[in-house]
Amino acid sequence: MRTALFDFDLPAGSIALRPASPRDSARMLVVQPGAGLQDRAVGDLPQFLQPGDQLVVNDTRVIAAQLTGRRIGRGTEPKIEATVIKRLDGSRWQALVKPTKKLAQGDIVRFGNEGKVCLLGHLDAQVEHKGEDGEITLSFSFHGPILDQAIADLGATPLPPYIGSKRAPDERDAADYQTMFAANEGAVAAPTAGLHFTPALEAGLRERGIGIHRVTLHVGAGTFLPVKVEDTAAHKMHSEWGTISRATADALNEARSRGGRIVAVGTTSLRLLESAAAEDGTIKPFAGETAIFIAPGYRFRAVDILMTNFHLPRSTLFMLVSAFSGLDTMKRAYAHAIAGGYRFYSYGDACLLFPDKART
Repeated sequence: MRTALFDFDLPAGSIALRPASPRDSARMLVVQPGAGLQDRAVGDLPQFLQPGDQLVVNDTRVIAAQLTGRRIGRGTEPKIEATVIKRLDGSRWQALVKPTKKLAQGDIVRFGNEGKVCLLGHLDAQVEHKGEDGEITLSFSFHGPILDQAIADLGATPLPPYIGSKRAPDERDAADYQTMFAANEGAVAAPTAGLHFTPALEAGLRERGIGIHRVTLHVGAGTFLPVKVEDTAAHKMHSEWGTISRATADALNEARSRGGRIVAVGTTSLRLLESAAAEDGTIKPFAGETAIFIAPGYRFRAVDILMTNFHLPRSTLFMLVSAFSGLDTMKRAYAHAIAGGYRFYSYGDACLLFPDKART
């Protein structure tokens, strides 16, 4: 499909720079193809679900992935900004850096902030490889838990560029940009639909007889990238690591066999569930990389309802929700949201999407 089909105009004022407080007070647009749109709040979520339905949340935890340093060892020492995006092994990370033109294979980058002490006062990394897409491989001077602690000490919260370009990260973001489910470190972006949940909302869901299950998908920086090719078929997704335990897979399959619906909280949970699903919709245990790309024409096997935020124009995530509820439906829903003052992107409002009946 033509990428231009997924474009739309979004006023700059629609981009949320802070989350709603309390989190479950955010607005929620309920989208039911063929049944219109409903303006509600996240706290109303239990009303739209049935006893026996099962929510699936992503329990990944965002790491302090943004590092600032300087190139050392040859002539000038230009400032280097790096965002580690994918762990390769105990001492190596894939990273996005700027300016990439200032680095060559073999260069050393010394990360450290004045006033912060990390072990010996700094963290060095060698540029092991430069990729064609602007990604580099950094081989750090520390390994394992010591390296993890060094990155945590020196790094900052990696806010999405549409927020980071408008204000600097601060101490509030360290808490605001984690979901209440965050447990397993490894993401460089939050699974943002989960940001809307509170203990009160969780209690309300459980009281209604709705199960809540955890999976892990370490969200990568590729989630921020627009689709640059003219035809979606030519787009290459970044891979991300995820896991679904056997106990979780068995519980979801059992619930679905009794008529319960699977409700994915966020596109990350949905992509992982669909990656683990067999043709008949059975969810299998999963541990590994997924680069699944979902666009209109995809046949969903595992997920019945999707709760998600409002996404960027021309993004793989807007393509995904268009596949789920229909492109025309989602264009109408987004136009309604923009006109109605809904807040977009990571810190923005939510929508609850039901499937396009024409595709089921």
